[in-house]
Amino acid sequence: MSKTFSGRVAVLACLALVPFGLAPAAAAALPTVVGACGQTVIKEIGHRLENPDSGSVVQYANGLIQISYDVIAEIHRSRVGDKVKVCLVSIPENCPPNDGKVYRATNLRTGESWQAPDSQHSCGGA
Repeated sequence: MSKTFSGRVAVLACLALVPFGLAPAAAAALPTVVGACGQTVIKEIGHRLENPDSGSVVQYANGLIQISYDVIAEIHRSRVGDKVKVCLVSIPENCPPNDGKVYRATNLRTGESWQAPDSQHSCGGA
């Protein structure tokens, strides 16, 4: 079998899995336009600091992190491996690039949603 043929077979095999939700979630790009959405998987769930009352943090397979000073119960009812729909809600103006975007996430297993920024200090603040 030629390398070209076997490469095409591998690509076709991967594409065949996409309709069944088996494509690698980490490959999904982050939404870049307000209102745009993408699907990913929860990689890690925790608290902003060691104290459980310090807030919530969730990390996704596509690299997005949502962090909040508030404890978001919907995040803590989620599980690592849950599929999540993530939509970009807002992009702050006059801020450093990639700082302070707000995303809304919906856990596709539980049906619960939450909204949180991608950094604990929006617009480069401390």
